[in-house]
Amino acid sequence: MISTERLKVLLEKTQEIAKEAGAFIRKERQHFNMDNVEHKGFNDLVSYVDKEAEKIIVDRLSKILPEAGFITEEGTNTTKAEEFNWVIDPLDGTTNFVHGVPIFCVSIALMEREEVVLGVVYEVNLHECFYAMKGGGAFCNDTRIRVSAAKTLSASLIATGFPYNNFDLIDKYLVALKSLMKSSHGARRFGSAAVDLCYVASGRVEGFFEYNLNSYDVAAGTLIVEEAGGKVTDFSGGRDFIFGRQILATNEKIHVEILTDLKKAWA
Repeated sequence: MISTERLKVLLEKTQEIAKEAGAFIRKERQHFNMDNVEHKGFNDLVSYVDKEAEKIIVDRLSKILPEAGFITEEGTNTTKAEEFNWVIDPLDGTTNFVHGVPIFCVSIALMEREEVVLGVVYEVNLHECFYAMKGGGAFCNDTRIRVSAAKTLSASLIATGFPYNNFDLIDKYLVALKSLMKSSHGARRFGSAAVDLCYVASGRVEGFFEYNLNSYDVAAGTLIVEEAGGKVTDFSGGRDFIFGRQILATNEKIHVEILTDLKKAWA
Protein backbone atom coordinates (compact mmCIF):
# COMPACT_ATOMS: atom_id res chain seq x y z
CA MET A 1 0.00 0.00 0.00
CA ILE A 2 1.27 3.43 -0.91
CA SER A 3 2.15 5.62 2.08
CA THR A 4 0.27 8.81 2.91
CA GLU A 5 3.44 10.87 2.64
CA ARG A 6 4.28 9.50 -0.80
CA LEU A 7 0.72 10.09 -1.93
CA LYS A 8 0.90 13.72 -0.80
CA VAL A 9 4.02 14.27 -2.89
CA LEU A 10 2.42 12.60 -5.90
CA LEU A 11 -0.70 14.72 -5.49
CA GLU A 12 1.29 17.95 -5.49
CA LYS A 13 3.27 16.92 -8.56
CA THR A 14 0.15 15.74 -10.37
CA GLN A 15 -1.45 19.15 -9.85
CA GLU A 16 1.60 20.78 -11.41
CA ILE A 17 1.43 18.41 -14.38
CA ALA A 18 -2.30 19.02 -14.89
CA LYS A 19 -1.71 22.79 -14.85
CA GLU A 20 1.16 22.46 -17.34
CA ALA A 21 -1.06 20.50 -19.73
CA GLY A 22 -3.84 23.02 -19.12
CA ALA A 23 -1.57 25.93 -20.03
CA PHE A 24 -0.73 24.18 -23.31
CA ILE A 25 -4.43 23.62 -24.05
CA ARG A 26 -5.31 27.22 -23.23
CA LYS A 27 -2.55 28.54 -25.51
CA GLU A 28 -3.58 26.30 -28.42
CA ARG A 29 -7.24 27.34 -28.10
CA GLN A 30 -6.26 30.91 -29.01
CA HIS A 31 -5.52 29.96 -32.63
CA PHE A 32 -7.40 26.66 -32.97
CA ASN A 33 -9.69 26.07 -35.94
CA MET A 34 -12.04 23.27 -36.98
CA ASP A 35 -9.67 22.08 -39.71
CA ASN A 36 -7.66 20.45 -36.93
CA VAL A 37 -10.53 18.21 -35.81
CA GLU A 38 -10.52 14.46 -36.39
CA HIS A 39 -13.31 11.95 -35.81
CA LYS A 40 -12.63 8.81 -33.77
CA GLY A 41 -16.26 7.83 -34.30
CA PHE A 42 -19.67 9.43 -34.76
CA ASN A 43 -19.64 12.70 -32.76
CA ASP A 44 -16.44 11.53 -31.03
CA LEU A 45 -14.00 14.34 -31.73
CA VAL A 46 -10.26 14.58 -31.18
CA SER A 47 -7.50 16.98 -32.20
CA TYR A 48 -3.74 17.34 -32.01
CA VAL A 49 -4.32 19.29 -28.79
CA ASP A 50 -5.78 16.22 -27.02
CA LYS A 51 -2.90 14.07 -28.25
CA GLU A 52 -0.10 16.49 -27.43
CA ALA A 53 -1.56 17.26 -23.99
CA GLU A 54 -1.67 13.54 -23.27
CA LYS A 55 1.96 13.14 -24.32
CA ILE A 56 2.94 15.90 -21.89
CA ILE A 57 1.02 14.25 -19.06
CA VAL A 58 2.28 10.72 -19.71
CA ASP A 59 5.88 11.90 -19.99
CA ARG A 60 5.74 13.80 -16.71
CA LEU A 61 3.85 11.12 -14.79
CA SER A 62 6.28 8.44 -15.98
CA LYS A 63 9.03 10.28 -14.15
CA ILE A 64 7.28 10.68 -10.81
CA LEU A 65 6.01 7.07 -10.56
CA PRO A 66 8.00 4.92 -13.01
CA GLU A 67 6.39 1.64 -11.93
CA ALA A 68 2.85 2.78 -12.85
CA GLY A 69 0.96 1.83 -15.99
CA PHE A 70 -1.54 3.90 -17.94
CA ILE A 71 -5.16 3.96 -19.05
CA THR A 72 -5.36 6.85 -21.52
CA GLU A 73 -8.09 8.18 -23.78
CA GLU A 74 -5.86 8.86 -26.78
CA GLY A 75 -3.70 5.75 -26.44
CA THR A 76 -0.37 7.54 -25.95
CA ASN A 77 0.55 4.80 -23.48
CA THR A 78 -1.64 1.75 -22.85
CA THR A 79 0.78 -0.35 -20.83
CA LYS A 80 -1.12 -1.46 -17.73
CA ALA A 81 0.65 -2.40 -14.53
CA GLU A 82 -0.49 -4.78 -11.80
CA GLU A 83 -0.42 -2.38 -8.84
CA PHE A 84 -0.57 1.26 -10.02
CA ASN A 85 -2.20 2.79 -13.08
CA TRP A 86 -2.71 6.40 -14.09
CA VAL A 87 -6.14 7.06 -15.66
CA ILE A 88 -5.95 10.11 -17.93
CA ASP A 89 -8.29 12.27 -19.93
CA PRO A 90 -6.05 15.01 -21.31
CA LEU A 91 -8.96 17.15 -22.50
CA ASP A 92 -12.37 16.28 -21.10
CA GLY A 93 -14.89 18.36 -23.01
CA THR A 94 -13.24 18.18 -26.43
CA THR A 95 -16.46 19.14 -28.24
CA ASN A 96 -16.68 22.28 -26.09
CA PHE A 97 -13.03 23.00 -26.83
CA VAL A 98 -13.29 22.74 -30.61
CA HIS A 99 -16.42 24.94 -30.66
CA GLY A 100 -14.93 27.53 -28.33
CA VAL A 101 -17.25 26.82 -25.41
CA PRO A 102 -15.09 27.53 -22.33
CA ILE A 103 -15.80 24.43 -20.24
CA PHE A 104 -13.10 21.77 -20.52
CA CYS A 105 -10.49 20.29 -18.26
CA VAL A 106 -7.59 17.93 -17.63
CA SER A 107 -8.44 14.85 -15.56
CA ILE A 108 -5.82 12.62 -13.93
CA ALA A 109 -6.40 9.79 -11.43
CA LEU A 110 -4.11 7.21 -9.85
CA MET A 111 -5.52 3.77 -9.14
CA GLU A 112 -3.89 1.38 -6.70
CA ARG A 113 -5.20 -1.95 -7.96
CA GLU A 114 -9.01 -1.44 -8.06
CA GLU A 115 -9.15 1.71 -5.93
CA VAL A 116 -8.71 5.36 -6.92
CA VAL A 117 -6.30 6.92 -4.42
CA LEU A 118 -5.57 10.28 -6.07
CA GLY A 119 -7.55 12.55 -8.33
CA VAL A 120 -6.87 15.91 -9.99
CA VAL A 121 -9.21 17.85 -12.29
CA TYR A 122 -7.93 21.14 -13.66
CA GLU A 123 -10.60 23.36 -15.23
CA VAL A 124 -8.55 25.21 -17.83
CA ASN A 125 -10.50 28.43 -18.31
CA LEU A 126 -11.40 29.19 -14.70
CA HIS A 127 -7.97 28.09 -13.42
CA GLU A 128 -9.72 25.89 -10.87
CA CYS A 129 -7.73 22.89 -9.69
CA PHE A 130 -9.88 20.34 -7.87
CA TYR A 131 -8.01 17.56 -6.12
CA ALA A 132 -8.21 14.83 -3.51
CA MET A 133 -6.32 11.89 -2.10
CA LYS A 134 -7.87 8.92 -0.36
CA GLY A 135 -8.75 9.90 3.19
CA GLY A 136 -7.46 13.45 2.81
CA GLY A 137 -10.54 15.50 1.93
CA ALA A 138 -11.28 17.41 -1.26
CA PHE A 139 -10.01 20.83 -2.29
CA CYS A 140 -10.21 23.50 -4.98
CA ASN A 141 -7.21 25.81 -5.23
CA ASP A 142 -6.19 24.95 -1.64
CA THR A 143 -9.66 25.64 -0.22
CA ARG A 144 -11.55 22.71 1.31
CA ILE A 145 -14.75 21.88 -0.55
CA ARG A 146 -17.90 20.10 0.58
CA VAL A 147 -21.02 18.88 -1.15
CA SER A 148 -24.26 20.84 -0.87
CA ALA A 149 -26.38 20.58 2.28
CA ALA A 150 -29.64 20.44 0.28
CA LYS A 151 -31.85 17.75 1.77
CA THR A 152 -34.34 17.12 -1.02
CA LEU A 153 -34.42 16.76 -4.78
CA SER A 154 -36.95 19.59 -4.92
CA ALA A 155 -34.26 21.94 -3.57
CA SER A 156 -31.56 20.66 -5.93
CA LEU A 157 -29.95 21.42 -9.28
CA ILE A 158 -28.95 18.41 -11.37
CA ALA A 159 -26.21 18.04 -13.98
CA THR A 160 -26.22 15.44 -16.72
CA GLY A 161 -24.61 14.51 -19.99
CA PHE A 162 -26.76 14.02 -23.07
CA PRO A 163 -26.22 10.93 -25.23
CA TYR A 164 -24.07 11.98 -28.19
CA ASN A 165 -22.91 8.86 -30.03
CA ASN A 166 -24.74 5.90 -28.50
CA PHE A 167 -28.50 6.34 -28.68
CA ASP A 168 -29.56 2.79 -27.83
CA LEU A 169 -30.78 3.83 -24.36
CA ILE A 170 -31.92 7.35 -25.19
CA ASP A 171 -35.59 6.62 -24.47
CA LYS A 172 -34.78 5.36 -20.98
CA TYR A 173 -32.50 8.35 -20.43
CA LEU A 174 -35.24 10.79 -21.46
CA VAL A 175 -37.73 9.15 -19.11
CA ALA A 176 -35.30 9.66 -16.23
CA LEU A 177 -34.44 13.22 -17.28
CA LYS A 178 -38.11 14.20 -17.59
CA SER A 179 -38.86 12.95 -14.11
CA LEU A 180 -35.83 14.61 -12.55
CA MET A 181 -36.47 17.93 -14.30
CA LYS A 182 -40.01 17.99 -12.91
CA SER A 183 -38.80 17.23 -9.39
CA SER A 184 -35.82 19.61 -9.11
CA HIS A 185 -34.64 23.15 -9.82
CA GLY A 186 -33.74 21.90 -13.30
CA ALA A 187 -30.95 20.22 -15.22
CA ARG A 188 -27.68 21.53 -16.65
CA ARG A 189 -25.45 20.01 -19.33
CA PHE A 190 -21.92 21.42 -19.08
CA GLY A 191 -20.28 19.02 -21.54
CA SER A 192 -17.54 17.59 -19.30
CA ALA A 193 -18.21 14.74 -16.89
CA ALA A 194 -15.10 15.55 -14.86
CA VAL A 195 -16.30 19.13 -14.38
CA ASP A 196 -19.81 17.88 -13.52
CA LEU A 197 -18.37 15.69 -10.76
CA CYS A 198 -16.30 18.54 -9.35
CA TYR A 199 -19.38 20.75 -9.32
CA VAL A 200 -21.14 18.12 -7.22
CA ALA A 201 -18.13 18.01 -4.90
CA SER A 202 -18.08 21.78 -4.48
CA GLY A 203 -21.83 22.12 -3.91
CA ARG A 204 -22.64 23.94 -7.15
CA VAL A 205 -25.01 21.16 -8.15
CA GLU A 206 -26.49 18.46 -5.95
CA GLY A 207 -26.34 15.55 -8.37
CA PHE A 208 -24.98 14.30 -11.67
CA PHE A 209 -25.90 11.27 -13.75
CA GLU A 210 -24.80 9.94 -17.12
CA TYR A 211 -24.33 6.69 -18.99
CA ASN A 212 -21.85 5.49 -21.63
CA LEU A 213 -18.85 7.12 -19.94
CA ASN A 214 -15.32 5.75 -19.76
CA SER A 215 -13.00 5.28 -16.81
CA TYR A 216 -10.87 8.28 -17.77
CA ASP A 217 -13.97 10.52 -17.75
CA VAL A 218 -14.86 9.78 -14.13
CA ALA A 219 -11.97 8.24 -12.17
CA ALA A 220 -10.55 11.47 -10.74
CA GLY A 221 -13.88 13.19 -10.20
CA THR A 222 -15.48 10.31 -8.30
CA LEU A 223 -12.77 10.37 -5.65
CA ILE A 224 -13.13 14.15 -5.33
CA VAL A 225 -16.89 13.75 -4.79
CA GLU A 226 -16.47 11.07 -2.15
CA GLU A 227 -13.77 13.00 -0.32
CA ALA A 228 -16.09 16.04 -0.32
CA GLY A 229 -18.73 14.00 1.50
CA GLY A 230 -20.76 12.87 -1.50
CA LYS A 231 -21.90 9.48 -2.70
CA VAL A 232 -21.21 7.74 -6.02
CA THR A 233 -22.84 4.60 -7.42
CA ASP A 234 -23.93 3.06 -10.67
CA PHE A 235 -27.62 3.09 -11.63
CA SER A 236 -28.32 -0.03 -9.57
CA GLY A 237 -26.79 1.46 -6.44
CA GLY A 238 -23.59 -0.58 -6.74
CA ARG A 239 -19.93 0.37 -7.03
CA ASP A 240 -19.31 -0.42 -10.70
CA PHE A 241 -19.05 3.22 -11.81
CA ILE A 242 -15.41 3.48 -12.93
CA PHE A 243 -15.60 0.86 -15.67
CA GLY A 244 -19.35 0.13 -15.67
CA ARG A 245 -20.34 3.07 -17.90
CA GLN A 246 -23.10 4.30 -15.55
CA ILE A 247 -22.66 6.91 -12.84
CA LEU A 248 -24.74 8.74 -10.28
CA ALA A 249 -22.96 11.19 -7.99
CA THR A 250 -24.81 13.24 -5.38
CA ASN A 251 -24.47 15.12 -2.12
CA GLU A 252 -25.62 11.81 -0.54
CA LYS A 253 -28.84 13.32 0.88
CA ILE A 254 -30.75 13.12 -2.43
CA HIS A 255 -29.11 9.93 -3.69
CA VAL A 256 -32.04 7.63 -2.99
CA GLU A 257 -34.52 9.98 -4.68
CA ILE A 258 -32.54 10.13 -7.93
CA LEU A 259 -31.61 6.45 -7.79
CA THR A 260 -35.28 5.52 -7.54
CA ASP A 261 -36.03 7.41 -10.77
CA LEU A 262 -33.03 5.88 -12.53
CA LYS A 263 -33.97 2.35 -11.48
CA LYS A 264 -37.50 2.84 -12.80
CA ALA A 265 -36.26 4.23 -16.11
CA TRP A 266 -33.61 1.55 -16.59
CA ALA A 267 -35.87 -1.37 -15.56
